[in-house]
Amino acid sequence: MTEPILRARNLVKRYGRVTAIDRCDFDLMPGEILAVIGDNGAGKSSLIKAVSGATIPDEGEVWLEGKKVSFSSPNEARKAGIETVYQQLAMSPALSIADNMFMGREIRRPGFAGKYLRMLDKPKMQRLAREKLSELGLMTIQNINQAVETLSGGQRQGVAVARAAAFGSKVIILDEPTAALGVKESGKVLELIQDVKSRGIPIILISHNMPHVFELADRIHIHRLGKRLCVVNPSDVSMSDAVALMTGAMSPDDIAA
Repeated sequence: MTEPILRARNLVKRYGRVTAIDRCDFDLMPGEILAVIGDNGAGKSSLIKAVSGATIPDEGEVWLEGKKVSFSSPNEARKAGIETVYQQLAMSPALSIADNMFMGREIRRPGFAGKYLRMLDKPKMQRLAREKLSELGLMTIQNINQAVETLSGGQRQGVAVARAAAFGSKVIILDEPTAALGVKESGKVLELIQDVKSRGIPIILISHNMPHVFELADRIHIHRLGKRLCVVNPSDVSMSDAVALMTGAMSPDDIAA
């Protein structure tokens, strides 16, 4: 049996009297797109933050590629190969595309200039950024040095996904990647997600957009009341069934029956 690339067991996260994650289990298999859906307040974001280092769970364990991990920050998770693209994109609008791609991972010049004067190797960063965007079919962006604020919403999302694909060697987490986009731009981002998957990188997709979930996902993790209610195959359930499970109108036993 194939081992999950990312696995969590009995995760708990409390904020005072509120239990955001309640003995939650989680499994991401190699090479798959796993959609995580749930009603508002179900604890989806808390779960994702717990596996990506943004919050530290009070209880429970996380394994990456069969090794137990304990991330105390998103930087630690990034170093381990887990990249997250948040809904807010976390980009600097005034900086160029290349600068945003390498933000926090700047490449210094070789030798004295880089080591002691801390000068950046801008040509190398620009070249690598162009390569990564070209690989993912994003070179409709003509100038790698143009400011991110000059890009459309879909292009910005594309740059954020390309950055994650460039550095997320093991897992990419996408939080509502099409929430603020129009139909045409959403379509391009969905194609981009399929491209990333075709490279063998597993993706966790958090989304409220059911048509997108059913179009992209290999499996759907349904989150309810702070825990995993069930995992379903999109070919086995309808969109209305998924919503009914999510809201509590239907139980997993009804699907089995």
